[in-house]
Amino acid sequence: MLHIATVHYESPQWIEIQTRQLREHIAVPFETWTSLEKIDSSHGSHFDHVIEQKGTHSGKLNNLAIEIAGRAAPDDLLMFLDGDAFPIADPMPLITESLGKAPLMAVRRAENEGDFQPHPCFCVTTVGAWFDLPGDWSQGYVWSNAKGWRVSDVGANLQRRLELTGTPWVEVLRSNAVDLHPVFYAIYGGVVYHHGAGFRSKFSRVDLGGGPRPANVPRVPVLRQLVERRDRRRQRLWRERIQQAQVRRSEEIREGIEQGGSEWVLELLGEESPSGREQAPARP
Repeated sequence: MLHIATVHYESPQWIEIQTRQLREHIAVPFETWTSLEKIDSSHGSHFDHVIEQKGTHSGKLNNLAIEIAGRAAPDDLLMFLDGDAFPIADPMPLITESLGKAPLMAVRRAENEGDFQPHPCFCVTTVGAWFDLPGDWSQGYVWSNAKGWRVSDVGANLQRRLELTGTPWVEVLRSNAVDLHPVFYAIYGGVVYHHGAGFRSKFSRVDLGGGPRPANVPRVPVLRQLVERRDRRRQRLWRERIQQAQVRRSEEIREGIEQGGSEWVLELLGEESPSGREQAPARP
């Protein structure tokens, strides 16, 4: 049995999309487990199990794993899936191949300034392997990213646990041919789509490098305050413009996904839509 743990928060906009794609692309028996904080309970009908939860995203995922373990066998598959992520093809061949090499497979978002930890937008292990580690999606463990910043993020403590126990894992990397954004709108391993920031601000670490450069700060205290105030305002306005533009693009993509069809996937894969191909002449 495959158990799928996914968290939705505040907005139900990805629920029908995600559960439809799961039914379409996963042929093995599976059950879905979720929490729907600040979402009308009527949307719970799309899932097999709804667990009332509060707290952080990582804490909710950890607790869903605990709930699943109360009913699952140790060798049952455990899949973590972000609320705005779903399969676009049958993931089972990749899962079977990967778990034949290591006890855990997960997305690694190397494109996010070199992140090297497992990410819960798509991760598969077994119930027994998760609790043998034990697994933990919390942040805490710190590393230096590609820009030299000291950071921690979801999956950090899981990465450290894998390191300390010498446990190997299979990295599932971004496979887009077309990048509409360096981090968002990603396809991983050719089988899973992750929209990115589906429930929060459309802004990522990689966007920070494109902001306006700060001016030279004068030594005179009064002038320094004026320049620093202006720089903060310019930075705020730039960030607002970036976010607004990304919100518009995000909605356009989500609406295309909601309508069904494969055009949006083909665009990210760099493949031509069948409707856009030149039609062969009809036979007489």
